[in-house]
Amino acid sequence: MKFNRPTKTIMMFVALEIIAISINFFFAPHGVAAGGATGIAILMQEVAKIPVGLTTMAVNAVMLALAWWLLDRATAKRILLGSVTLPILLAITPQAMIVEDRLLAIIVGSVIFAIGVAMLYRIDASSGGTTVPPLIFKKYFGIKPALGLLAIDFVVATFNIPVAGLEAFILALFSIVLTSIVMNYIETGFDRKKAVYVMSGVATADLKAHIQADLAHGLTVQHVTGGFSEEARDMLMIVVEQSDFKRLIDTIHEVDVNAFILAVEATEVHGGYRMGE
Repeated sequence: MKFNRPTKTIMMFVALEIIAISINFFFAPHGVAAGGATGIAILMQEVAKIPVGLTTMAVNAVMLALAWWLLDRATAKRILLGSVTLPILLAITPQAMIVEDRLLAIIVGSVIFAIGVAMLYRIDASSGGTTVPPLIFKKYFGIKPALGLLAIDFVVATFNIPVAGLEAFILALFSIVLTSIVMNYIETGFDRKKAVYVMSGVATADLKAHIQADLAHGLTVQHVTGGFSEEARDMLMIVVEQSDFKRLIDTIHEVDVNAFILAVEATEVHGGYRMGE
């Protein structure tokens, strides 16, 4: 879905405020720094009582300077608004411990944080901060941004040990993993299906008819040509709901127990046609 500029701006402010809420209500009160510029800010608050918003602004300013110097101007401009807005929102959003249990706070905070970041990704926006170094690593050293960001977050999380203890470090790592998982589900959707590719020694028409008789609802099939053994054969591609996956495998094995089956996760399915059409 495409958004116009006013809608993108509103979504960016909402996403940044969601991130600010996750930091000020869940991470900062418990002194857990789960990577990023806000993680550095939480560590500085724990050590020197410097407000989270102020440190985040300082880190973002340095990152903006690096982006302007080492990256293209378009990238620097793209992260400028988010880099300035997030520290302001962190400063004006009150910091409060609304969940006393540390583990529960990190779980809830990670989910909220992931929602905010996923919204920014959806509109191609950024909160700046430590998202800049991975882009630099990619440009000059060929390191994938995801790997670079993970390394930076890990380094920041490591500083939890001398500042807040080993437990905070473990919670920070848990948060990084949980945030990544939630973001993945938000970006690719929760309505996941299985794409199943089948090659069989049984006639394709017979196998197709058998599957259709047992699993006609919610099933999509296409024919493609592929190599199997020493000859080219038809291959059925079936997109099926997760709940019907085991039943589909059993149905195929009823016809051909030696059928070659490859199943992968399908997060988005467009087009195609129903069996029998």
